[in-house]
Amino acid sequence: MKKLAQIASYPLSVIFYLLFGLNLVIFDVIQRVCLNVFGYQAHKKSVDIFNGISLILMRVFLFTKFTINDNANAPINTPILFVSNHQSMWEIVAIVWYLRRYHPKFISKKELGKGIPTISYNLKRGGSALIDRKDREQAVLQLENFAKYLNKTKRSGVLFAEGTRSRDNTMKPFKPAGLITLIENLNDDAYIVPISISNSWKLQSKGNFPIPLGVSFKLTTHPAIKKADQPIEQLIQELENIVRDGIS
Repeated sequence: MKKLAQIASYPLSVIFYLLFGLNLVIFDVIQRVCLNVFGYQAHKKSVDIFNGISLILMRVFLFTKFTINDNANAPINTPILFVSNHQSMWEIVAIVWYLRRYHPKFISKKELGKGIPTISYNLKRGGSALIDRKDREQAVLQLENFAKYLNKTKRSGVLFAEGTRSRDNTMKPFKPAGLITLIENLNDDAYIVPISISNSWKLQSKGNFPIPLGVSFKLTTHPAIKKADQPIEQLIQELENIVRDGIS
């Protein structure tokens, strides 16, 4: 059965990528029209729908199983920072869809800001931050501006605090510099929400192709922590412990 699933993953991955690519192209046009003609809310809705369709494609053609344990309980109209481990690019699709009520924006490397239909445009125009990992000054400025954007709009940001994705369920230590910059620049009424992601790495265990079938993806949001409740260094250590302990 396992061998059959491995064989089937090749043609099914081809079908999935063809449909996912079509989804990218179509929504690249749709989101541009939405933003430039109808404004932010219409653009956000188009991004949500794109990611919702992507999840359906993963379920139907890759038999991916999604388990979402949402315990965040954070207020909607306040700045929020989600702090997560990182295992694959596909968890971004799940975060956007399942946490869409919080308007999640991402901190991403600048290379993703060009050349990818739908994704690049959304990163550049949808409120996310694009940082140059080789330029510390630029990165710090982008993070400061991102925190100010969250304060002003009362939306949420997502930081993958390991700095790079892990290749299995073993979480790498957090890199605290970016976290410190973000938390320092958030308002005192902001909330920090830890996210634990499990088994997402299996979706890219063979690189980008083929995508293994039947992966059980799990995303857990933990109870929100108010920024002002404790010193930043202590808060970061608590976040790291919560995220690690929540991986299963």
